[in-house]
Amino acid sequence: MTVSPGIIALTVEHVRRTLDGDSSGHDWWHIDRVRRNALRIAREEQADCVVVELAALLHDIADWKFHGGDETAGPRAAGDWLSRNGVDSATIEVVCDIIAKVSFKGAGVPTTMPTLEGKCVQDGDRLDAIGAIGIARAFAFGGHFGRAMYDPEIPAEAHDSFAAYKSKAGPTINHFYEKLLLLKDRMQTTAGRRLALERHQFMETFLLQFFHEWNAGVVE
Repeated sequence: MTVSPGIIALTVEHVRRTLDGDSSGHDWWHIDRVRRNALRIAREEQADCVVVELAALLHDIADWKFHGGDETAGPRAAGDWLSRNGVDSATIEVVCDIIAKVSFKGAGVPTTMPTLEGKCVQDGDRLDAIGAIGIARAFAFGGHFGRAMYDPEIPAEAHDSFAAYKSKAGPTINHFYEKLLLLKDRMQTTAGRRLALERHQFMETFLLQFFHEWNAGVVE
């Protein structure tokens, strides 16, 4: 694999410019956290850190959630950027395949990731979706799209297709049951599973407190 000197720094600046001003929880700082998570896992798992870092940096460069549901937008944008900057075709193919497969696609939809590097990036991304940061991002995302915080009359759903998952528009609290609480058991690396445990437990504590406060004064 051939990667020119400075490509990481160039990619950092490109991603920062592209995602500047995002208020949905998919801003540069999300990317940076995912990069650091993924690299930490990659070092423990002995993965290719260059591939991991490039894929982590570019994994949300054109997220389908902000591009009309187009699942090809992200890999295409990442591939175009890497190609313009002289990255070899083999590296581009691996990075773009990771980006194409990194997203959660519904409770009933398997998300296979064939490479160790992809597993590191996917686990790094999922770590940023849970715990205290994950809670904050969930409500930022819900507010960005005008979703209710919680509505006890709207139950959570276990989406059995990516199409159903993409079309969901339920309250933010439902998202915990439709995705976030499922991620701990879907981590694919030993390091990812270890790091997910504390964050998962924090979400469970948060939800207990949320419903305690929501139901305050309710006679059982």
